[in-house]
Amino acid sequence: MHWLQALDTALFHFINGSLSNWFFDLVMPVLSGAGSAMHWFITAVVVAFAAALVFGNARARICAMMILLAVAIGDGLIVNTIKHAVARPRPCIALSNVVERLGCTTSGSMPSAHAANWFAATMMTFIFYRRKKWLILPMAFMAMAVAFSRVYNGVHYPGDVLAGAILGGGYAVAIAVIVETVWQYFGRLWFPLWHARMPSLLNPESCGPQVETVETEDSHWLRLGYLLIAASLIGRWIFLASGRMQLSGDEAYQWLWSKHLALSYYSKPLGIALLQFVGTSLCGDTELGVRFFSPLLAAILSWVTLRFLAQEIGQGGGRVAFWFLLIVNAIPLLAVGSVIITVDPPQVLCWTLALVAGWRAVQPDGQTRDWLAVGLAMGLAFLCKYNALYQIACFGIFFALWQPSRIQLRKPGPWLALLIFAVCLLPVIIWNAQNHWVTISHVKGNAALDRAWKPTLKYLGNFIGAELGILNPIFFLGAMWATFAFWKKRQEQPLMLYLFCMSAPVFFGHLVYSLHSNIQPNWIAPAVPGMFLLMVLYWNEQLQAGSRLVKPFLAAGLIVGFLAVAVIYDPDLVGKIAGAQLPPAVNPSSRLYGWDATARMMEEEREKLEAEGKPAFIIAGDYGMAGELTFYSPPARKAAALKMPMVFCYETDPPTSQFNFWPEYNYRAIPALKGENAIFIIDTGVGKPEPGWIGKWLRHEPVTLTPAPTKPPFPGWHPQVYPEFETIKDLGHREILVKGQVYHRVHIWACYNLQ
Repeated sequence: MHWLQALDTALFHFINGSLSNWFFDLVMPVLSGAGSAMHWFITAVVVAFAAALVFGNARARICAMMILLAVAIGDGLIVNTIKHAVARPRPCIALSNVVERLGCTTSGSMPSAHAANWFAATMMTFIFYRRKKWLILPMAFMAMAVAFSRVYNGVHYPGDVLAGAILGGGYAVAIAVIVETVWQYFGRLWFPLWHARMPSLLNPESCGPQVETVETEDSHWLRLGYLLIAASLIGRWIFLASGRMQLSGDEAYQWLWSKHLALSYYSKPLGIALLQFVGTSLCGDTELGVRFFSPLLAAILSWVTLRFLAQEIGQGGGRVAFWFLLIVNAIPLLAVGSVIITVDPPQVLCWTLALVAGWRAVQPDGQTRDWLAVGLAMGLAFLCKYNALYQIACFGIFFALWQPSRIQLRKPGPWLALLIFAVCLLPVIIWNAQNHWVTISHVKGNAALDRAWKPTLKYLGNFIGAELGILNPIFFLGAMWATFAFWKKRQEQPLMLYLFCMSAPVFFGHLVYSLHSNIQPNWIAPAVPGMFLLMVLYWNEQLQAGSRLVKPFLAAGLIVGFLAVAVIYDPDLVGKIAGAQLPPAVNPSSRLYGWDATARMMEEEREKLEAEGKPAFIIAGDYGMAGELTFYSPPARKAAALKMPMVFCYETDPPTSQFNFWPEYNYRAIPALKGENAIFIIDTGVGKPEPGWIGKWLRHEPVTLTPAPTKPPFPGWHPQVYPEFETIKDLGHREILVKGQVYHRVHIWACYNLQ
């Protein structure tokens, strides 16, 4: 094989060096993804892809979806797996005299992902449009040009791009054959009406014979929805198991709660701790274990709303319910909640369960058991997050606005529901009674209830802007339009009125409160399903009336939403599209990366301190940092499981986190730690990008950030730590890099001899 390597190297030098000329120097970096011209090209590709899905015929839509499937599976699974297994160094690392036109990276060289993606797309296009030479020839030319550019720019060997081309074309054919085979079997079994209309996915225009069946179109849409729910559930579990998205500070902090089960906690009820306890018991102390229930809760929410819409709309409801399912997956707030475990996903599910059961309960024939389900769901929602109390007010508003429902107030059902809800309050009440009602003080301060009402517009813009972002701007505007537009006919639309009552008071209540103080964007989370259920019902009504705006509005919202969600799940996509990674300061997922590197750095500093002759522990400046360092340091994680912590949180009086209520985390009162040393760490932030950073970023110029403070005192520093130790040594700032970018800046001190 030595001769083959020698040939590959010789060809590389010939293309990379001997063929150098000014024209290739100008064009080839662009073909590899550098420069503003490539940004416009990629934008054009995205627009063409969206146009094929929205306005194309069946062949164009299936081809576009198959290309997306081939690139997603090929790049994300096949190419990366082989690249890591082969681990061939890039030419810029292994060879000398390389002309580096795109810089040098340390990722594997064999095979070329660029070549694989382009040849996969070309092969899939050929499968569907083999007679369209005007389309195939430009695609093939571009694929070869991109492959050649990778060698010319010095980032791949010729063998890498050849392997990528063969691999990409091969798995494109394999995926097409597999999808067609699956359709032939399961399509005939599960979707007989659709299969009769389209016997072959690879030849969509062919029509089969009419079939006699009792199946309905709605049943097909529901089955497609179930398949999407199952695929999303499995895909999200696989994604979490990959460990590509690390825990947020709140997740790591609440993971520690699951090691100390209690009736309630300083800032939240016990629900999140129970979920993490069960998840980590099943899957271990891993990202998948911590977040195990997030995909499952999202799947249950999707299933419940899918069934609810289909049943309430009746004929044609299956299709509408399926499109609602797509909308749910294109809303960033709900999509993030399907892979990150906070108190919001379980509370949103329980609120929605109460919403569905409540609609059955308020009907004239509503049963007591329906109200019992409402009470239990509301109680479970409260055990996840305290703002579940809002739903009682929401039911009250509906009773006030819909006269026929008030007959229920003369029955025992609603009052039994309140009784069950009250029972669910007991764990929180008991714990707070034992701990000086500390949660009330915390919630009061968090919501600024202790501040006088002085209306201001200071926070209103932030609130609306944040909701536009996390709820998908197009769907958010659609939901607002539906909320106001249906009002004229509210007495003719009791379900819409009910959904309005279950969502609008929460959203607009927070909108008004933003005139008083800052509102966290996720506080309106329980209102989200009701808002968009109302929107879909209104859109369906308009569609039935002949409106031509609904479909383009829906398509635009789905495209914007799926792109946003994809970037949140994998921020590297921005780099692949724009040619430069987003600066961490503006990356919405930056808080989910770099914690393993931070923990390794801290463990190294702790070991250095221990080498001076005394045991050492770690003190973090905030609860999130304490959780992250504990989770991502193997010895600290093991010690936490044994309730013998190595990482502590600096706490003050009055309490500011749950650490105040765990005696084993009060390092000042542990006799065994007296005289030991410690590393004290705080997060100083990465700073903010300078004005005009977007232009520099698109031009691939360095983006500078506002400098972090370099020595105390500065925000986040706790001068109270000085008296606790005999001496303190400032070890300075440390930068935590992820793929060459600063994701965290921390300041650390060595503290000697705990007094």
